[in-house]
Amino acid sequence: MSSSGATFSTLTVELSGGIGRLTLNQPDQLNPLGSDALTEIAKAARWFDDEGARVVVITSAGDRAFSAGFDLRELTRGSDEAPDVDLGYLMVDAVEAMDAITIAAIHGHCVGGGILLAVGCDLRIAADNTRFAIPEIDLGIPLAWGGIPRLVREVGAAATRELVMTCRPFDAIEAQRLGMINRVVPLDRLRAETDELAASLAAKPVSLLRMTKRQVHEAAEDLLTTRSGWAASAHLAVALADPEARGAAAGYLASRSKD
Repeated sequence: MSSSGATFSTLTVELSGGIGRLTLNQPDQLNPLGSDALTEIAKAARWFDDEGARVVVITSAGDRAFSAGFDLRELTRGSDEAPDVDLGYLMVDAVEAMDAITIAAIHGHCVGGGILLAVGCDLRIAADNTRFAIPEIDLGIPLAWGGIPRLVREVGAAATRELVMTCRPFDAIEAQRLGMINRVVPLDRLRAETDELAASLAAKPVSLLRMTKRQVHEAAEDLLTTRSGWAASAHLAVALADPEARGAAAGYLASRSKD
């Protein structure tokens, strides 16, 4: 909760001197992106704009994970009703569309939808202990949320094919080499480096920062629009209703609990 009274159940927000901080706050569950979290992140993005934030750092609580991605427990609770497949797309869109300059501060595990949350930010700093993975195909579901076009824009088509098809993990150094991450720093320097960058940006002319952000976004959309990403939602809805996907999700959860 912030001093301005914005209250959320899966995250916290703070705003001081034009610099905001959005913290995913379910560390005991590896900060998953379930329906509630996706909805709240989108609402928080709009809240920061309403409050006039210049820069917003998006990070997470706990030592183990930035985010474990989509909350697979929503597939294993025995409900016949699949999660709303559009929430993730809308969340990344809301973060990407913020007026504020956004900085992802990433550490620990950053998986699937967690990567897309980070990619939706303007700048990304990763701790040297960050481990990325895009396991969707191994789970029997497509990478949705506009993930394919967003990744192609950031790392290129060849790297996107490999990372999504193989589901292999990769570290922060490789992510930086691919262009997914701007900077890799020691874990104990992540907060300080991110705060310094946020303060530096907040001191610049806000109108010029926002104009630059809009121009880069428009140029990226001209190169490869994310609107084609909506098509993956229909495929995701079918996959989420498949008992095999639910079984794969349960197995992945069991293996992850040992990490």
